Amino acid sequence: MLNALGENLTLAMKRRGITQEMMHKRTGISKPTLRRIVKGDSSVSIGHYVNVLAVLGLLDDLAKVALDDELGRKLQDIELLKKNR
Repeated sequence: MLNALGENLTLAMKRRGITQEMMHKRTGISKPTLRRIVKGDSSVSIGHYVNVLAVLGLLDDLAKVALDDELGRKLQDIELLKKNR
């Protein structure tokens, strides 16, 4: 999943004409760390990913993670039904 995220961030940067140098200047993230981000490196802190998303105008996408927890709702519904019996 992180590899796909890195690819998506790379594409978003290219679509916006933002180079890694520009991203470095806007976020203060080191160039080696930015290279690791676009590769989807799991050792990079989520805060750095958040900074990149913010520069790209994609920070709201992060709020969508686990927003629609279909499995969790089903499990909760099962428990609720058990309690009503």
